[in-house]
Amino acid sequence: MDAITRGGGEWSPMGGAHGLIWAAEPDRFPDDLPESIRWVQLYSAGVEQWFASGVIERHPEVVFTSAAGAFSATVAEHALALLLAGVRALPEQWSTTTWRQDEFFGKVGTLRGSRVAIVGAGGIGRALIPMLAAVGARVVAVNRSGVAVPGAEETLPADRTDEIWDRVDHVVIAAPATAATRHLVGAEQLSRLRPHSWVVNVARGSLVDTDALVTALRDRTIGGAGLDVTDPEPLPDGHPLWSLPNAVVTPHCSNPPAVRPAAFADHVARNVARFAAGERLNAVIDPVAGY
Repeated sequence: MDAITRGGGEWSPMGGAHGLIWAAEPDRFPDDLPESIRWVQLYSAGVEQWFASGVIERHPEVVFTSAAGAFSATVAEHALALLLAGVRALPEQWSTTTWRQDEFFGKVGTLRGSRVAIVGAGGIGRALIPMLAAVGARVVAVNRSGVAVPGAEETLPADRTDEIWDRVDHVVIAAPATAATRHLVGAEQLSRLRPHSWVVNVARGSLVDTDALVTALRDRTIGGAGLDVTDPEPLPDGHPLWSLPNAVVTPHCSNPPAVRPAAFADHVARNVARFAAGERLNAVIDPVAGY
């Protein structure tokens, strides 16, 4: 309620409200909405489950917004941590129990001077770019429109994603999960990366072909992978990704519950203010694009 009032709105029973802030799962969403409701704010940044449930399709007269962008900073921070850990060979060093300095001299790399592609350079990507710049990396951004992303040395539209694999040192996946992005990273893309390249996925597991990734990691086709999301998820006990020395898996914790409420409240306050002013809302869901 504080977020609503901070945005200049007033709390109201749903029957007379113009907007609805929904923080529960799709299966609890009402089948019918009051005619007064013109906007629904969802709590999640990823909305594939909302499309799968048919909720958005059932209410074509309502503008739905996601929480995309609300949690960008913390997810970007996690992406940077995974990438740095991989490039600096930290996972293998953490697991060793003997002094292997000469060996690790040849394995520890740097992000300074490297080129990093961010595929899906929306809120997370925009938050990550200055973090990468701070350690001396350059960024090739890929977004839906191809409109230049501040801080990136180059921005490509999504239909030119195929151009990046031969040109970059590392790749961060931050794109939405749609039918078009399923297995965006497969055997062919992995084969075109460099032996030192790390692939970091903080989006959804379905964007990476897990079998192809395991093969590339085993064969050392790439340097490694940092994964906060997997396919399947949860990743089963005994899966090869748990034991491969060049894979780092975290249990989808880049946006932990403790940090979500404050970030979401700020997002709601901004959208309430925009709604009251008749301005375009942040993170409007496109029913055609699927996010």
